[in-house]
Amino acid sequence: MGCSVRSKSGIICVCFGRKKSEVTRNRLMVDKFTGDMGESPSEFKLKNPPTDGITAVKFGPNSSQFLLTSSWDTSVRLYDVVANHLRMKYNHPAPVLDCCFHDAVHCYSGGVDKTLKVYDFNTNTGTNVGTHDAPIRCVEYCPDVNVIVTGSWDSSVKLWDPRTPCSAGTFSQPDKVYTMSVCGDRLVVGTAGRKVLVWDLRNMGYVQQRRESSLKYQTRCIRCFPNKQGYVLSSIEGRVAVEYLDPSPEIQKKKYAFKCHRLKENGVELIFPVNAIAFHSQHNTFATGGSDGFVNIWDGFNKKRLCQFHRYPTSIASLSFSADCSVLAIASSYMYENDEQKTMPEDNIYIRNVSDQETKPK
Repeated sequence: MGCSVRSKSGIICVCFGRKKSEVTRNRLMVDKFTGDMGESPSEFKLKNPPTDGITAVKFGPNSSQFLLTSSWDTSVRLYDVVANHLRMKYNHPAPVLDCCFHDAVHCYSGGVDKTLKVYDFNTNTGTNVGTHDAPIRCVEYCPDVNVIVTGSWDSSVKLWDPRTPCSAGTFSQPDKVYTMSVCGDRLVVGTAGRKVLVWDLRNMGYVQQRRESSLKYQTRCIRCFPNKQGYVLSSIEGRVAVEYLDPSPEIQKKKYAFKCHRLKENGVELIFPVNAIAFHSQHNTFATGGSDGFVNIWDGFNKKRLCQFHRYPTSIASLSFSADCSVLAIASSYMYENDEQKTMPEDNIYIRNVSDQETKPK
């Protein structure tokens, strides 16, 4: 979407870049890049990265070795991050907006072609499972219920039975689905219009909770706490909200929001979208990635920032911790918040070894 510029008197302007729905891959060029981007013992770049905007990076469910990525170059790629090797690649006929592992040998993906595809790594074959009426923005797997969930700009969520695979139901949402996250047997959906819905995947006959984002601007990402108590929501206006699922007034008092991914230049505050959130499943801490090119690690329960990594060359589009949380995958990919650039930054995926010192509450 874009960055806002704020002075002491408030927001001067909000630059929302191209407006072709969310489909324009809202990415931002960071002009003043700082930090050592060379190979280091703690971090390296994957070879053979996607050649256009990276839309998702996701580690395997029980592995720190295999990473799945989707991209605007129409590809879904499987990497062996230990060997730094591209193991497999398949394509859709149009840009791919999300992907997920089902198990160690199957993945699902969807995107602008409106089609959900399942791919078998063992046989190197893909199968079209079904379609939406508009691009598929989100693809998630819920192991607790053994169901694939897709969210689309057609304002619906669909469930898919991976055993067949076939459709297991279509459920209307109030607007286009921008983000969603599985929380045990529950699903948290973020739509256009700042709406948030909580569904029970075991009983989709009704919506458990209807909420409105506590942030004033468009929702960009939602991810649920590993302890299943709540979720973290980010917006295009450099803010993150920590929310709790328990609707009781006592628990709701704990919710809060904070500013982040903001830079001051020449006395003016530049405000960037927070595009990505990823949880450390052991410590319940989380990483955020913004269009300022920074990754921050947060202790949400104690309201502290634990650390900030060096600045990456361009927007952080997606983040994923490995299953054992020893590694963080960081997609650095220009998101067109400032429209076309004369010199386009490369799309890259960084693999960073993270320590308890960076991720554990202090």
